[in-house]
Amino acid sequence: MDKKTLRAKQLETLKEIPTLEYEQKCHKIEQRLFRSEEWSDSQVIAVTVSKAPEVNTWNVIKRGWEQGKTICVPKCTPQTRQLSFYALDSFTSLEKVYYGLYEPKPTICESIHKEQIDAVIVPGLAYTSSGYRLGFGGGYYDRFLSGYEGYTLSLAFTEQIVETLPVEPFDIPVAKLISEDGWLHCE
Repeated sequence: MDKKTLRAKQLETLKEIPTLEYEQKCHKIEQRLFRSEEWSDSQVIAVTVSKAPEVNTWNVIKRGWEQGKTICVPKCTPQTRQLSFYALDSFTSLEKVYYGLYEPKPTICESIHKEQIDAVIVPGLAYTSSGYRLGFGGGYYDRFLSGYEGYTLSLAFTEQIVETLPVEPFDIPVAKLISEDGWLHCE
């Protein structure tokens, strides 16, 4: 099965999770994240602003603020397929861009360099137990993670953990998966 077909299939699977179950799963994943060494050892954390049916990251962002962490979110540059991260200290510093995604307004948010980021919470649609993932297309995170030396982890529903995925030479796996059922070290 090609990646485009896998993405469509995975989105359908996620959309079928009932609302109350979705909320409970997100809560369990958040609580596991907040108890992880990656969270406790990190001061600067990169995370995307989620869009349903992904694992909700809005509460993750709020908890980071409550704990005095620097939360940075990505801005995509489609022409070069690059990510730039910006510190987010208010949801009003976001703007809705293509595909209905929320990204930081670079004119009012402070730029955060890759070397400053302690942990990156990498989004995706599906993951293998070895940490490889099926992203949303474009290879933005694989480019960003090339040469990145901090923590890498993903938040995933058990429905997103699959046996196999097509893996390209440029794909970079995450080191840890956090699901509602537990942690999975991928290294």
